[in-house]
Amino acid sequence: MDVLAEWTGLLRPDHELTPIFCTSLADAMRDRKLTFGDRVHCSVLRPFFLSAADEARIREASERIAAIGERVAAAATTDRKLLTALGVTDAEERLIRMDPGYARASTASRLDAFLLADSLHFAEYNAESPAGPAYTQRLCELFDGLDIMTAFRRRVTVSYHQTIPPLLAALLESYREWGGRASPPAMAIVDWREVPTWTEFELLRDAFLHAGIPTTICDPRDLTFDGGVLRGGGQPIDLVYRRVLINDIIARADECSALVKAYESRAVCVANTLRCKLPHKKAFFAVLTDPAFAEFQDAADQAIVRAHVPWTRLVADVQTERRGCTESLLALARRAESPPVWRSSRRYSVRGAWSPRATPPASPTARARSCWRAERLPNGAGCAHWGGW
Repeated sequence: MDVLAEWTGLLRPDHELTPIFCTSLADAMRDRKLTFGDRVHCSVLRPFFLSAADEARIREASERIAAIGERVAAAATTDRKLLTALGVTDAEERLIRMDPGYARASTASRLDAFLLADSLHFAEYNAESPAGPAYTQRLCELFDGLDIMTAFRRRVTVSYHQTIPPLLAALLESYREWGGRASPPAMAIVDWREVPTWTEFELLRDAFLHAGIPTTICDPRDLTFDGGVLRGGGQPIDLVYRRVLINDIIARADECSALVKAYESRAVCVANTLRCKLPHKKAFFAVLTDPAFAEFQDAADQAIVRAHVPWTRLVADVQTERRGCTESLLALARRAESPPVWRSSRRYSVRGAWSPRATPPASPTARARSCWRAERLPNGAGCAHWGGW
């Protein structure tokens, strides 16, 4: 059965395909806070459908990559070579050295990928403060209530996963691992009040409150720490669901000082920990694809990495091995018919990414210009990704 054709065939020209329906669907998203800033989250009339086989391969690959990330994070705190390979800065290392009080670096994480019919290619591992769990579930619920979904279910078996309860369960598990005894703990979702994902914080707060967990949303600037208790709006906080980014914690240290001091004093449980920055670095893919760090993977892990992770190296004028040949990384990039995508290892999402061509082959001039730009990044600040091994 062609599932997409089945769905498309159910779209009625006088109902779902009218401007009025599209407007009403957008209005329903706004009513449910399914917005990123001023933009609604879905601009099409179809959910993203996954087959059971697709879901299984995504789940296995994602869980294995996340597990390797935890092993790397645990090892890097005592391994200078690994810290260097990850491109960790002095400011990041200072935060990483703080003991969070429990082992798990990333309570919640997300792998971003390109999913095709016969392939799955990871673009990056967001091991820090990924958005989406509340947006995803509430958008699924919205589509689930549409008439067209009712009709679709008469022909196709379809379901969605709830993503808010597992997030809450993971946060509470981290709190218990940290040694927290409050039942329930007072939680604060912490990020800048001007971020475009504030609506998701409101969705999560409401869901957590409904589950019996006292939850507030706090800007880091509204937190206070008296040496013993972290407070937001004057109320004690036991558990911080940290959505404020580590880059911002470093860049705006004074405004985040209460949070960092409480974390360093182990006066509050913070999830994700600041050690999550280790697998979050773009250079994590360089560690995954470098034989020098093969001890973090078993044979099944290695097969997943080779199938789904781009061959990656930190930008430097060094010798590297690829496809049985050892040569200068920059020389390899200059001569390759399919040159790499260059990325800043310190920026989020696709910001700071560039490539010398839209489609191969790239001209020698374009390759040289792209390499020249990459070479001028500070040490440890750039990554080169090749699509194939």
